[in-house]
Amino acid sequence: MPEFWFYQLQKRTLDQTLPNLVERALQRGWRAVVQSRTQERLAAIDDLLWTYADDSFLPHGAQADGDPQLQSVWLTCGDDNPNNARIRFLVEGAEAEPFADDDYERLILIFDGRDDLSLAAAREQWRRLKQRDAALSYWQETEEGGWRKQA
Repeated sequence: MPEFWFYQLQKRTLDQTLPNLVERALQRGWRAVVQSRTQERLAAIDDLLWTYADDSFLPHGAQADGDPQLQSVWLTCGDDNPNNARIRFLVEGAEAEPFADDDYERLILIFDGRDDLSLAAAREQWRRLKQRDAALSYWQETEEGGWRKQA
């Protein structure tokens, strides 16, 4: 069973957080999947990964690009993993539990702690995964802009 890491955004936005986390995964030699619930958010992530820094970008692809097995990062609204990713980023309330028995190293749930609905949905996912005896970690933003493991 993979590890489940919950990242609660409190000061930063998804756009400020996701590229750095994806970069870390790629530095480990892992391929990644980024899953959203809507095509609109997925299109925004597509743009973000190309433009988030003046001196860098994260190569990635989606179904319209083809050749998924060549992509280091795959963007999807579905449950596919055509690039054999080791890590999956779940945003916009995408559910982690369907992947509990898959062969991922880690599932990362990123949620907005300032939004009551997002917070409640994340807590519900945590509760269900805890009932399955999943390996859970909760990461909170620090004042310095980093992350501290809280649970």
